[in-house]
Amino acid sequence: MRSMTKWRIPLSKPRLIALSVIGVALAILPLVVESPYILHLAIMALIYAALGMTFSMLFSTGLISLGCAAFYAVGAYTSALLVMKLGLSFWLALPLATMITGVIALGIGSVIVRYPGAPFVLVTLVLAVVTQQTAGQVELFGGWGGIMDIPSPSIGALQFTGKIPYYYLLLFLFGMIVLVFQALYSSRIGRAWKSIQLSDPLAKAVGINAYRYRVSAFTIASSAAGLMGSFYAHYFQTITPDITGGWVSIYIQLYAVLGGIGFYILGPALGASIMVFVPEFLRLVEEFEPVVTGILLIVLIVFFPGGILGTLQKRPRFRLANLSDRIRKIRRWISTGAL
Repeated sequence: MRSMTKWRIPLSKPRLIALSVIGVALAILPLVVESPYILHLAIMALIYAALGMTFSMLFSTGLISLGCAAFYAVGAYTSALLVMKLGLSFWLALPLATMITGVIALGIGSVIVRYPGAPFVLVTLVLAVVTQQTAGQVELFGGWGGIMDIPSPSIGALQFTGKIPYYYLLLFLFGMIVLVFQALYSSRIGRAWKSIQLSDPLAKAVGINAYRYRVSAFTIASSAAGLMGSFYAHYFQTITPDITGGWVSIYIQLYAVLGGIGFYILGPALGASIMVFVPEFLRLVEEFEPVVTGILLIVLIVFFPGGILGTLQKRPRFRLANLSDRIRKIRRWISTGAL
């Protein structure tokens, strides 16, 4: 009975209603959106949201990683090789790739989490580079050309075609990650992570084994990244070493920071949605898209330093009067040449 209580997910009634509405909206999205392109964007947003949540989990223990994409690639290549070289089905390769990624992460994490701070950041960056170079140089992984013609999932004679089956499969996987992560954050483990983030020495003084909890966070987060990598490989049916490029890890951080670094689940989901949909819709004016995207990011960073959700939490009441005052002040500065 005690273990059941440990893993329950306490949710207030408003939050439960909000999550239910979001869940229903995501479930019926393919029924109201006919465009395969929009569904593809939704799929990418869910993948990036999950990857952003892996970064947030490490951040919750006081670790900043530049190597999240490395385990994303490990899951993708492992799943592809299990299917193409060993003849396993996708449904067996998916959990196996996740577990293998977790085992690799456990071995690496048990060493590198001993050095939090700048050394950990640098080591994870090197890890991402080494993973990319290994995938590009080793023939087993297809070299720089990658692995092509990866089989798509199938159920009996029914092959996955179109975006809708992939969307619902990913939605299920994403929902499982959210439930597991929320359960962890709500448990004694999550409270220990938060204590370590707030003060590592103080957490150790009260008997919390920071090393053990950081290893667990590193392993769990990397396993989730591997799960997303496995899905990615069979969704695109091709993998190249670019999957673990340096910019990929930076964007993973951006998803979490933009949405709100203190919101370990909803923050990455919001940040990933913005970073996927807004630039794509701006392609309607393709020549201005990089400029507009850059300006948008600058505005968000300047006016939402705690992320969108973090800033809104600090300012629950948005007053139009304050906005009007600011507009008048800006006009006065312009008219007087103060700018």
